Amino acid sequence: MVNSHFSLPLYIDLGATFLYALTGAMVAMRRRYDVVGLFVLALVTGVGGALIRDGLFIQNGPPAVMKDARYLLAILGGCMAAGLFGHHMVRLQRGFLLADALGLGAYAVVGVDRALGAGLPVAAAIMVGTVNACGGGLLRDVLVREEPFMFKPGQFYVLAALLGGGLFVVLIHYVHLPPETAALLTIAATFVFRALAIVFNWKTTPIWREMLSNPPASDSK
Repeated sequence: MVNSHFSLPLYIDLGATFLYALTGAMVAMRRRYDVVGLFVLALVTGVGGALIRDGLFIQNGPPAVMKDARYLLAILGGCMAAGLFGHHMVRLQRGFLLADALGLGAYAVVGVDRALGAGLPVAAAIMVGTVNACGGGLLRDVLVREEPFMFKPGQFYVLAALLGGGLFVVLIHYVHLPPETAALLTIAATFVFRALAIVFNWKTTPIWREMLSNPPASDSK
């Protein structure tokens, strides 16, 4: 059991909320949703992981995102940024993937920090950090009726969040770096790992790839 006696600066959490809300709003624009659909998708993507974290794993009163109006402002900021740059959507597609990569590391760090502060063991805290980082995207995909991105073979995503959460624990409790420094280094490392996965197309593969590539012969008579 490792207890956390510090609190990360709020700008890390708000920055992740803004970046995730931006990606959710961009998905809404691609699907030609109206302003209500855009806001709801930005809201779910921006704070969905945090709501799962606080409502399911930590359960320490109302979720943090419901107690501070600045989270709503961050979501509105993401919606406005999507509106301003939406006409460059195709050209900036890789840029938004990188914005998502930046938010991934930030939310992994925040989730681990909150879980350790609630007294969860290290392994559980890393899991909560991963859910915090990936939960908003999962809920977004469910709402738009797409197969969740995180379940399919593809460029490293959940693995990046998992490694980021583990690195944060190592830096604060074994290397003994100041929490803010450890958080920023973890966010940078997670971003670099995810960005490299995008640029070099590092991918996971299906578990049953061999079976899928060699389907059984049909019974012919």
